Amino acid sequence: MILRADGRGPRALREVKLTRPYLKHAEGSVLIEMGVTRVVCAASIEDGVPAFLRNTGRGWVTAEYGMLPRSTLTRTPREQARAGGRTQEIQRLIGRSLRAVTDLTAFGERTIWVDCDVLQADGGTRTAAITGSYLALADAFARLREWQKLYKPPLLDSVAAVSVGKVDGELLLDLTYEEDARAQVDMNFVMTGSGLYVEVQGTAEGSPFSKAEMDKMAALAREGIATLTRLQQEALDAAR
Repeated sequence: MILRADGRGPRALREVKLTRPYLKHAEGSVLIEMGVTRVVCAASIEDGVPAFLRNTGRGWVTAEYGMLPRSTLTRTPREQARAGGRTQEIQRLIGRSLRAVTDLTAFGERTIWVDCDVLQADGGTRTAAITGSYLALADAFARLREWQKLYKPPLLDSVAAVSVGKVDGELLLDLTYEEDARAQVDMNFVMTGSGLYVEVQGTAEGSPFSKAEMDKMAALAREGIATLTRLQQEALDAAR
């Protein structure tokens, strides 16, 4: 069995901490900590929708993502005029993941922005952002409920995400940066609380992997997401 630097077993998540509300002014906000990876997710409600949704009665949920310059081991320059390719890909992934569990007809022609800012990165920033964003979105919907602006329950399910990788020939859950950097296979799984897949991203960094290995990675991800789903629900229940 591989010895992980933080003392975890291969099938264990890093310690997860969810602090909410985290920001004073946002309609929903959470600080999610997975090990030393820390991401602030803040949901903002705005009247109006993109042009392609006007006069449809449907709302929109979208996301933005960014990393503070010293969230990483060496300074990451700020993205000035336009988000880079990696950033765009991640924020689109977050938006798709949230919309997958949202009834867009439930809250009228309003847009909910979820801003994800990485304070500290040690691998898994996109998966932490998705898991935290669900809570920020749930809190924003709770605020709309208080304002009597909901027409029906907006959340169809929960959503969370986790990484799985093959490192030194062994499958590991929830990779740190150091593990991710030397992984032969790196995968990200986004799943609903009921166990449905939203998105799977997988890359063979070293050698190709078999369907049997992929099935084992999916099973490991399912275990991790079940734990994250439970922690999300406990956080929501604690606020009621």
